[in-house]
Amino acid sequence: MGIDKIFADSNGRTADFTFGEETAAVFDDMLSRSVPFYDEIQRMIVELTRDFAVDGTAIYDVGCSTGHTLRVLDAVPQDVRLVGIDNSEAMLAKAEENLAGSLRHPYSLICSDLNQGLRVPDASVVVMCLTLQFVRPLYRERLIAEVREGLRDFGALLLIEKVLAEESTLNRLYIEHYYEFKKRNGYSEIEISRKREALENVLIPYRQKENEELLRHVGFRAVDVFFKWYNFAGIIALK
Repeated sequence: MGIDKIFADSNGRTADFTFGEETAAVFDDMLSRSVPFYDEIQRMIVELTRDFAVDGTAIYDVGCSTGHTLRVLDAVPQDVRLVGIDNSEAMLAKAEENLAGSLRHPYSLICSDLNQGLRVPDASVVVMCLTLQFVRPLYRERLIAEVREGLRDFGALLLIEKVLAEESTLNRLYIEHYYEFKKRNGYSEIEISRKREALENVLIPYRQKENEELLRHVGFRAVDVFFKWYNFAGIIALK
């Protein structure tokens, strides 16, 4: 696993964040050092997927990146197909490298731009782990409606997102504590500052209530929070 040093160089202009080859090479390290309780979130994803997976259906990881979540989802006992969807060819190439010959479930990887729509036919569970926040807000309602349409009745969407607090003081404090978390994991002030700048027009978080309202608006019958850490939240929505 490569070590994330993408934003260590303080020279020159900071370009917008992308999911190209440079990011794919170090993405697993980036996630483990940038997402609080990442391993626990993955464990919860597997547990909840087990609760709702149905034999003969598909489990989708939308925004599958390097395939880490698909690998842990391979532990589900049901007879399912695993499908990873991502818009980055570099990420999918890394996922294929990581998954080839190592999964007991059949799997497929699909390159698709989520801003252009999404099909998840015959799904019993759809996972979107830190994915919706990168979809342009204009297209998010349509995308979530398409996920609901593809889910079987009683299926589940597991949505993990960075979120904004309702109150500006809390929002500032949560972000400060998040940056302290990143410092504890070895990121410098320069790296944190440059990545924040790179993500400014790329990652657009909603307030938690906005995400919950979006899920209810497109017709999910039940919406609940299963994980919360400052400005990170996990939401489950049932069809």
